[in-house]
Amino acid sequence: MMALCSSPSVDIHRAPTPLSLLAEGEEEARKFKWIMSEKAGRDLGDWAIRCWVREHWNGFLRERWLEHLQGRAFWIELDREDYGLLQREFRDSCPLFDEIFRRIKRGDENLDILNWAIDEGIATDDVIDILEAIDINSRRIECKFAFRLSQAH
Repeated sequence: MMALCSSPSVDIHRAPTPLSLLAEGEEEARKFKWIMSEKAGRDLGDWAIRCWVREHWNGFLRERWLEHLQGRAFWIELDREDYGLLQREFRDSCPLFDEIFRRIKRGDENLDILNWAIDEGIATDDVIDILEAIDINSRRIECKFAFRLSQAH
């Protein structure tokens, strides 16, 4: 793949301390359960855990995935080869990459970004090259701790 553009470079050979999406996600779900239970004046139990997963897991995962792609945090559940991908694939700064990255960060999907490009008259070949390198759809991870957490009291 051709190098289109990039964020500031990082040393991709020296990954930071490995972190766990599942462990961090569990901690966030527990905090959410505690806060919601405090507000309700009673233990909301597994409802609060399921609520966090339904309302927050995908955004939580996307933020961590983007950190991994940027080389800012190494998440062990994500593909090792994806760590710092943006610095390897996009070497020269360009406004198109920056705008696509901003849209992905706010939650846009491939179709949203392609529709935006078409509406703006932007060459879709360039947009598709960037989207294929980032490959949003292959980076989805199912939340596997919700059932286990909801059973723990």
